[in-house]
Amino acid sequence: MTKSLPPLVICLGNVVADHVFRVDEVPQPPAKARARGYKLTVGGMAANAAIAVKRLGGRSAFWGRVGDDSNATLLTEQLGVEGIDLTGMHAVAGARSPVSAVLVDRYGERAIMGFRGEGLGTDPSWLPLGMLREARGFLCDPRWPEGAHVALEAAEKLDIPTVLDGERSETRLLLDLVPRVRYAIFSAPGLNNFAPGQRPAEALRRAVSEGVTRMAAVTRGEKSTLWLRRGETRPREMMAFRIEPRDTTGAGDVFHGAFALGMAEGMDEEAALRFGSAAGALRARDGATAHRAETDGFIADRAEG
Repeated sequence: MTKSLPPLVICLGNVVADHVFRVDEVPQPPAKARARGYKLTVGGMAANAAIAVKRLGGRSAFWGRVGDDSNATLLTEQLGVEGIDLTGMHAVAGARSPVSAVLVDRYGERAIMGFRGEGLGTDPSWLPLGMLREARGFLCDPRWPEGAHVALEAAEKLDIPTVLDGERSETRLLLDLVPRVRYAIFSAPGLNNFAPGQRPAEALRRAVSEGVTRMAAVTRGEKSTLWLRRGETRPREMMAFRIEPRDTTGAGDVFHGAFALGMAEGMDEEAALRFGSAAGALRARDGATAHRAETDGFIADRAEG
């Protein structure tokens, strides 16, 4: 009998060359401080999600734009080493790739200064939309709405579960994208951008009131995740896994990638949220994205406890 392939999840949006500095504390300007550690690595919401999908046992593709500079070479090589399909990674001649400086303090909290690139364009006509016929899940972030529009429309026609990483962004972008996805998962700042001044329950009800959205959730770090299905009035609450954070950079991205993979594997929403929460917690605890066996073991250990 031929063994079936793991599900394919396509992740569209941002990829960034992250320069990560470990410091005792993030200084207030004017200042000069000494870093205790440094690494140059792949970052960006959709790219981190794609890495999470692959390490957690799925097949993963990244769709997005880079320039033709040295950062693009780094990003392409590192994503390739992870085994991610880069058919939809487009190098734009004369453009500059996104890059960021990330300061991580001794408590694992971070400050990020990001440059979103230059000359990358917005035209999505080159996207390999035919790949969606093979996909079981699709995830996007808010950084390239033109690409998200065409891909989400195609994915919905193919009945593919779609997920939005509702990170902090312009309100108009979130208002536009949320009704286009089945599962909108916000960070706390992102939910506030989506519905300024509204309480979480009210904002989540608003998120599931239009378009194709079936469920909305908000991750709240070490507190809990609130989530609400369409037709419900009161959010459910899932407590966060207790860990000692080392580096919270990318934890939310990993959460989203794991959730998208869980839905692609046929998990129900609650199980996929728990899977995402565990993967995100391990990323924050270890400063690296865990593999499937470790994540499943982490969930099982907490369930027994």
